[in-house]
Amino acid sequence: MTRIRVRIGERSYDIVIGPGLLQKTGALLKKIRPGKDAIVVTNRTLFKLYGKRLASVLKRGGFSVKFELVPDSEKAKSSLVATSLIDRIAAHDKYRRIFLITLGGGVAGDLTGFVASIYKRGVPYVQIPTTLLAQVDSSIGGKTAIDLPVAKNMAGAFYQPKIVISDLTLLKSLPVRQLKSGLSEIIKCGVISDKKIFEFLEHNYAKVLRRETRALEHVITHSAGIKARVVEKDEFDRKGLRAILNYGHTVGHAVEAASSYSGAYDHGQAVSIGMVVAARIAEKLKLLSARDALRIESLIERCGLPTRIKGLKFSVIHDALTHDKKFVNGRARMVLPIGIGRVKVVDNVPERIIKEVLKLHIVK
Repeated sequence: MTRIRVRIGERSYDIVIGPGLLQKTGALLKKIRPGKDAIVVTNRTLFKLYGKRLASVLKRGGFSVKFELVPDSEKAKSSLVATSLIDRIAAHDKYRRIFLITLGGGVAGDLTGFVASIYKRGVPYVQIPTTLLAQVDSSIGGKTAIDLPVAKNMAGAFYQPKIVISDLTLLKSLPVRQLKSGLSEIIKCGVISDKKIFEFLEHNYAKVLRRETRALEHVITHSAGIKARVVEKDEFDRKGLRAILNYGHTVGHAVEAASSYSGAYDHGQAVSIGMVVAARIAEKLKLLSARDALRIESLIERCGLPTRIKGLKFSVIHDALTHDKKFVNGRARMVLPIGIGRVKVVDNVPERIIKEVLKLHIVK
């Protein structure tokens, strides 16, 4: 078991990483005392897989347990689902000391964290991420949100969990597509901050895809550590330091939006395309060598992630891109790699260059 401390004053917490941690949840929670009455927010599939086990562990630890099921899709992050969840929590919350637990991926984590932040002006919550993407990224840092009809993540808050419990065993039931999507965030961490983890993946990506415990623990620990250190320096995203975490996300978000969040491209797949496009833009601007741009693209391909866009029109992607808040007057602010393990936030990237590179990565 590995512990990473996120040091942000009175809101500090541990990220605990290792196999079999679900069985230790009761003991881990007793040490931090989040409350006595757990409300576990999860989806039907995960409830069937792990519900009885988690309930038993929590009850042995002296906690009462109630499960609340939400949709297993982006639909869970709606205002209707959020208000319905709040109503159900309030109906249950009589003479209790409640806290919330999210058992799921990034969607469930965003929803649960948001509800925890506003119910009674804030109740404790715990993250038990069940996807690789959530274990290395979305469960860490305190960004919570729900979607509004106009755009994703439009209503949200910074609200830190009391602990993140990343049980590697939970990844055994993860569909291969979601495992690969999580790898995109680990590749991102390597490009933005850690040359060694990038090189480790170049030689060991197959072990991660086979879900070998030691390889998984190694990449998750390093990636979670990178996210934790960035959050410590810029918890509320006011200094611009958290911007480096957006590498690949400018074009990635445009791809997601252009596909109407249909699932044709999940978040990890969209970001992988965005990373390749950003690397090639950096190459065009003479910021990144052709060799390093090729290394980034090659690793993404070997991990089974897309590097080209299929089934979407350039005009639709471009329209989504220009609606990004970082795109102003025909120029964009982008995170661009300047080497493996180093990135730079570049202002005024010409739209002409973005369009030129983007077109090269669309398969007609």
